[in-house]
Amino acid sequence: MPKIRFHKLAAIVVLIGFAAWMVTGEFSSVGSVAANKAKAAEVEQGKAPDASKPKTAQAEPKAPLRTVAVVTPPRKTYARAIRISGLTEADKRAVLATRVAGVIDRLPVSQGQHVKTGDLVLMLAAEEKISMVDNAKQLVAQRTAELDAAERLAKTGNLPKLQLDTARSNLTQAQSQLDTAQAELDRNEVKAPFDGVIDRVPVELGSSVMQGGEVATIIKLDPVIARGEISERDLGYLKIGDKANVRLVSGQTVKGTVRYISRDASSATRTFRVEVAIPNADGSVPAGMTAEIQLSALPTDAVLLPRSVVTLGDKGDLGIRAVGKDNKVAFFPIDLVDDTPTGLVLGGIPADARIIVAGQELVKEGDEVKPVEADQATINKLIGEATAGTQ
Repeated sequence: MPKIRFHKLAAIVVLIGFAAWMVTGEFSSVGSVAANKAKAAEVEQGKAPDASKPKTAQAEPKAPLRTVAVVTPPRKTYARAIRISGLTEADKRAVLATRVAGVIDRLPVSQGQHVKTGDLVLMLAAEEKISMVDNAKQLVAQRTAELDAAERLAKTGNLPKLQLDTARSNLTQAQSQLDTAQAELDRNEVKAPFDGVIDRVPVELGSSVMQGGEVATIIKLDPVIARGEISERDLGYLKIGDKANVRLVSGQTVKGTVRYISRDASSATRTFRVEVAIPNADGSVPAGMTAEIQLSALPTDAVLLPRSVVTLGDKGDLGIRAVGKDNKVAFFPIDLVDDTPTGLVLGGIPADARIIVAGQELVKEGDEVKPVEADQATINKLIGEATAGTQ
């Protein structure tokens, strides 16, 4: 029995000691010590990070620069071309009318006939007026003879001065009557006011017309006039005397000279009327035909480039993108000098600009790029595509 009690007592002591060990946290401290020993080992081997150095984010790899094809085109002096739509019209047009009423007695002209200034176009029947003119002429002849006789007598002293003055007065009165009769007769005649072509004759021989009635239309087609409207922007590039090419809807191309530029804009369109005089001695260019007028203004310094290089800027204006000395993209608004079958003639581009001809739509202003000189084959291809697009 005493032996059994001793074993029980020993078991109770071991149990109490184990409980005390658990309560005091010696187990965790053992784990902590093991962990601390492991960290110390890592520090000794150089694996642990140095707490004294600040942690920095790793830099992302830099994206490669975009490659663009550039060209520095040769500069030339080009004549600025302004193309506008228009119509041909007669230099002069007149509607002829009678000054008195009557019956048409003579009508020596027909439609399409060429006439000279003063040619008779129409005459009304005027037998009594012709008779009055004949009588007035005879009276003038009589008064002239009387004055001659009076002057001869007065020189010999056989005629008083008063009778000589009377003879002179009679002649003046007779001349006045003739002038009046002739004027009345002239009112029955219609004559051509200028050289031209009879375009319309709405009356017939023997028909009656009222005073002021239309009897013929005459037009002057040499020169013939090509008329169009230019914009406010182009007005400053033109002057009187500039040369122009006019292409008619029939395909015929003729040359002319600017003879008139309006200084009063149309209130509806804000455009200005321009007239081009075209020599037309043979009358081959009719009035009223649709025409394209190409005006050649003052020459300007420009470059020839494919149409594909033109793009829109950030503000929506047309221009080109170029590469500067720092290899950054810049945008330059353009001045369209001419639009030719082989490309666009553009002004307003700096002389040293390296113009992007391929890849300009993939970059924007301020981007740094890798410029590569475009070969002639690439340029020819771009121009060829632009030319094909206009055909």
